[in-house]
Amino acid sequence: MEKQHSYQTTIHWTGNSGNGTSSYRDYERDHTISAEGKPLILGSSDPAFRGDKTRYNPEDLLMASIASCHMLWYLHLCSEAGVIVVDYSDTASGLMVETPNGGGRFSAVTLYPVVTVSESSMVDKANELHHKANELCFIANSLNFKVDHQPTCVVKQ
Repeated sequence: MEKQHSYQTTIHWTGNSGNGTSSYRDYERDHTISAEGKPLILGSSDPAFRGDKTRYNPEDLLMASIASCHMLWYLHLCSEAGVIVVDYSDTASGLMVETPNGGGRFSAVTLYPVVTVSESSMVDKANELHHKANELCFIANSLNFKVDHQPTCVVKQ
């Protein structure tokens, strides 16, 4: 039997400027994202869609979900393979295409992880494990577009 995991988050719109959604320009896109026992995330839409540039938008959060899921699987696989990672960062890049009806979709995401390992003998295996992490990532497996990787591996000095 497959294991199942359930998740629950709460989204609360905080952008009513007094007139609700009486017109497209009369309301803010601000909202909060919460889950029990966790701090609030302040959200909005992308500034291109009248959002607050100081808040996370759904596109930012999608990119963060992809990158963090990949990182967590990658670190797990490295620990099992004897690859000692001492630092990891990633700058994910995505392309969203708007459709004529105002909707859209992501067409591509590329992760650019920079991994620091403790010994030069670990570099090849460290690079190889990105492919396995992508195969196992729950988020990447749920998407309808490919997630590419352009990893860089360096040795701790």
